[in-house]
Amino acid sequence: MTFVCLDAGNTRLKWGLVDETAPGHAWLARGALEWLRLAELSVLLADALAQTPQATPLKHAFLGSVTSATMERNLVRRLRGLPLTRLVATTTAAGVANGYADPECLGVDRWCALIGARALEKRACLVVMAGTATTIDSLDESGRFTGGLILPGIELMRRALNQGTARLPLAEGQYVPSPDNTRDAIATGCLDAQVGAIERAFRRSPHAGSCLLSGGAADMLSRHLRHLPVRMAPNLALEGMRHWALKLIGDA
Repeated sequence: MTFVCLDAGNTRLKWGLVDETAPGHAWLARGALEWLRLAELSVLLADALAQTPQATPLKHAFLGSVTSATMERNLVRRLRGLPLTRLVATTTAAGVANGYADPECLGVDRWCALIGARALEKRACLVVMAGTATTIDSLDESGRFTGGLILPGIELMRRALNQGTARLPLAEGQYVPSPDNTRDAIATGCLDAQVGAIERAFRRSPHAGSCLLSGGAADMLSRHLRHLPVRMAPNLALEGMRHWALKLIGDA
């Protein structure tokens, strides 16, 4: 069976096609769309399947969504009746145990990222998703999620300063150790806040063997996390969704 994984975030939709019969369950195709381009999804999926002659017809969709209800409804309409499984965080899945006080209240993007991290790392690790928001979550050596942090992403921090104050600009600045102008002060302060939160979380996880970074700001953050064992993990939530979907199909 060929299925599509849909990671519906605040800023973009990430998608990936998987054929469960393919060697290694490798991706047939992957991509990302800004929400304003959602109308292109059906064509992109059809084109990807057409370029993969060995793939079977698309039979199912797995959706993990943290976007608005309106965007989610628009997305479902674009699937044109394709059978859909809506994913939410569970108590356990694909070798990960959910330590949240109320497991279903954990964002499905974070949950999928943790599953993806466990597939990459069989040891304790810190999982950082740097997107619209930055999430910093801990997995112990047994695969148990032990808790985490949520803070505004870098762009959201900059916009909050611009919108919540009378005279601070939204203009781009540069990271410098000792800023001597407002634009650089904002850029440096927002980035240092992210890096500092990650470093503190890593210190509180003494057994963590690595810090996995994913999301749009991951590259920027990695350049400033020189003292941590950083591992880049692109599309980590989508990767976790693939592993979880394959487990669900196998258990059906």
